[in-house]
Amino acid sequence: HAYCVCKVELSVSGQNLLDRDVTSKSDPFCVLFTENDGRWIEYDRTETAVNNLNPAFSKKFVLDYHFEEVQKLKFALFDQDKSSTQLDEHDFLGQFSCSLGTIVSSKKITRPLLLMNDKPAGKGLITIAAQELSDNQVITLSLAGRKLDKKDLFGKSDPFLEFYKPGDDGKWMLVHRTEVIKYTLDPVWKPFTVPLVSLCDGDMEKPIQVMCYDYDNDGGHDFIGEFQTSVSQMCEARDGVPLEFECINPKKQRKKKNYKNSGIIILCSCKVNWELESLANWVAFFPPTLQVGIDFTASNGNPLDPSSLHYINPMGTNEYLSAIWAVGQIIQDYDSDKMFPALGFGAQLPPDWKVSGVGFFPFGQDGICVLYEGYQPSIFSTFQVSHEFAINFNPTNPFCSGVDGIAQAYSACLPHIRFYGPTNFSPIVNHVARFAAQATQQQTATQYFILLIITDGVISDMEETRHAVVQASKLPMSIIIVGVGNADFAAMEFLDGDSRTLRSHTGEEAARDIVQFVPFREFRNAAKETLAKAVLAELPQQVVQYFKHKNLPPTNSEPA
Repeated sequence: HAYCVCKVELSVSGQNLLDRDVTSKSDPFCVLFTENDGRWIEYDRTETAVNNLNPAFSKKFVLDYHFEEVQKLKFALFDQDKSSTQLDEHDFLGQFSCSLGTIVSSKKITRPLLLMNDKPAGKGLITIAAQELSDNQVITLSLAGRKLDKKDLFGKSDPFLEFYKPGDDGKWMLVHRTEVIKYTLDPVWKPFTVPLVSLCDGDMEKPIQVMCYDYDNDGGHDFIGEFQTSVSQMCEARDGVPLEFECINPKKQRKKKNYKNSGIIILCSCKVNWELESLANWVAFFPPTLQVGIDFTASNGNPLDPSSLHYINPMGTNEYLSAIWAVGQIIQDYDSDKMFPALGFGAQLPPDWKVSGVGFFPFGQDGICVLYEGYQPSIFSTFQVSHEFAINFNPTNPFCSGVDGIAQAYSACLPHIRFYGPTNFSPIVNHVARFAAQATQQQTATQYFILLIITDGVISDMEETRHAVVQASKLPMSIIIVGVGNADFAAMEFLDGDSRTLRSHTGEEAARDIVQFVPFREFRNAAKETLAKAVLAELPQQVVQYFKHKNLPPTNSEPA
């Protein structure tokens, strides 16, 4: 598989850094370390900001970004005391560690700096912003003018606009010039499109200078006025909700007391064409939401028996837990609250739980109940089979805190359910599809749902499952199936539409391939990262297909 990769540029700044110099302030620089085989390796370092406790480093860190990997980073700040390149010759100001995915999903993070002993480094903070380096993002602007100054003696004006960005030398660099609109003080320029990287170097906050001139044939164009803006500000303009900028001539402003402006420049619309092939973009704007479905059918074997797929070995793991960890550790970097619903299917659940001295407390549908200490398994008279129950036994709040929470809830529920059958997939697919359908009712999509199903094999409701998957293919949703054990997984391969288009029993075709099936047995002896790569390999393309199919660009608001 050719895994999706893009380049990400990280900008670093510091606030309230420790002052290590006696006669002046610290002279900080930042070093980026990446983790390799458990060791921190220096990747790059910034320039030194002289005499500055609030540095904004101009040197950027550029890294390859792999969605399907956990890429651990450490940012360490030092006060430069000597010209030595040896870090132990400089005073340590604090550090911060996280994964690249955490930064990419938030676009920008600010965190406290820590000392080596994990105590706060004073009030020191570090801010890291991620920007994908992509040439395939373009910005389309539509502008007009109103009541511009009259510059021609026997006419009006022949206005045009010039757009500038700051160059590396500190001087303004011309990016784009509009066409000239003849004989008018109320021009309407044609919409124009330029690469985003050309207009602002991919930095949405970078200042953009806009100059308005009256065209003269001899090249001595008369200056009408100017204003400054940024791409992030221009993105506030929507069709029907324009932005207006006062066009200011500083000379006139200084001379005339009653001077207001030299006219108004109207930004009618601003559209950034986010190419969704760009990974950093879609994970920031459509944070993937993980939901887990676990197979508790009798074919898995008694969990107390070492031959069972649900048997937790002395190392505290089994194939189910390994699959949860492999996918969950990647996805949780992109989820701000890290709360994941985890459901089970194919088990018999008791209708009542006994609380010592209190009696029976039925709770919720399908006989799903809150687990209380002191229950007596011998009191169960009837069990009910459920094909979508919360493994924490709380149907109104099935969320588990992070991958650790899913693993704990999974281990805790094993003794309290009876493995049964049949192996019905459609209820749990439809369950997640309901949430995905609700998300599509919003004007702009904000979430993409990932259902991870871990199962030991045969599907009992193949027709219903095929229909459910075909319907789900129209929604912001993907299904990852990890097959554990050594069963025949032909049915899973059939659902994975890599080689053919999946159809429902009515003949309806899937809108796109949303199922990725991976047999765990192929990765038993491989590094855990290898399973994650294989499981998540097709996810970016599936997301791209959905949003392109729906023609839904990311919202210009801050990422969730």
